Amino acid sequence: MATINYSAAQLERFCRDAFKKFGFTEKEAEQITDVLLLADLYGVQSHGTQRLVRYHKSLEKGCVKPDAKPEIIFETPVSAVIDAHAGMGQLVSIYAMNLAIEKAKRVGMAMVSVRNSNHFGIAGYYTKMACDAGMIGLACTNSESIMVHTGSRQAILGSNPIAFAMPAEPYPFWFDAATTVVPKGKLEVYHKAGKPLHDGWGVDENGEVCNDAERVLGCIDGKKGVGGILPVGGAEEASGSHKGYGFSMICEILCSITSGGATSNHHKRQAGEGAGTCHAFMVMDPAVFGDPNTMKEQLSTFLTELRMAKRANEDQPIYTHGEKEILSAEQRRKNGIDVDVSTVLEMVNICKYLGMDSVEYLGDVDLSQAKQTTYDIK
Repeated sequence: MATINYSAAQLERFCRDAFKKFGFTEKEAEQITDVLLLADLYGVQSHGTQRLVRYHKSLEKGCVKPDAKPEIIFETPVSAVIDAHAGMGQLVSIYAMNLAIEKAKRVGMAMVSVRNSNHFGIAGYYTKMACDAGMIGLACTNSESIMVHTGSRQAILGSNPIAFAMPAEPYPFWFDAATTVVPKGKLEVYHKAGKPLHDGWGVDENGEVCNDAERVLGCIDGKKGVGGILPVGGAEEASGSHKGYGFSMICEILCSITSGGATSNHHKRQAGEGAGTCHAFMVMDPAVFGDPNTMKEQLSTFLTELRMAKRANEDQPIYTHGEKEILSAEQRRKNGIDVDVSTVLEMVNICKYLGMDSVEYLGDVDLSQAKQTTYDIK
């Protein structure tokens, strides 16, 4: 897989200026970029700069409204429901999580749900916000229908990721994962790289396990109604498929049902001019359970015990959730971020569309190995 290395500062400048060209304010462009850059720094390649072309197409089609403002349509001291009015997912989600944090500081716990939104990047960004504030955070979202749930060959549920974070030392507990075996973005990464999918990731229109990324993506993007990505646990109950299916349903209920928004299989059709994605954000102040410092110390000790457990392979360290990401960010800030050459081609095309000088932002790069994909901007 051919890649081009960029510093975090280079990618930050490109993304920030691109989003300003798309019609966002300086502050809004910085917030959107911060979410994307954290994904790239953490090594979550599927949700970083590789997502830029998706946002471009959403803006171009009018699914995302740059001037949209979130509106609180229902509120209590411990909760709120927000209509994003087809705004950028990152912006309404930062607003919603900040609101949940403020409420939790006052009353101990809070939940804010959002409807009529768009793709919000990595769910873990928002739980990190809560964690950085000394709180326990949970975030989840629904998405377009891509999950073929247990016993079905039809995609109805989304990838419906869930994230959770709590302060600890030397690393917080930070978990962020789709309830599908992999998110759609991972299939896009494999498609660009020309790599076959792993067994048990996706199924074709006949419900048969399929290793061809282009074919599985074709099922999703072609709106065939059948085929897609399998839930965590794979295709069979014997391997735990029903568990991923159930986790996805929990996210769906927290996001779309509590907000009165569209479920994954209806969110584009019901949302009018917006994509209709729904989110949920929960925050708990540890102080409602006792001394926060005592809990932090206990969790820190437990995480250390997990890392120090007897290893299956002495040459392979044991990590706790969030540790790899923090170590990855340290390395990428120092050594740069490798971006797939096909993604760089998409970024060059975005420059052309927005009237930006691609050489100034991305350098005079060799794109001969870039793969033309269905995600290229026309």
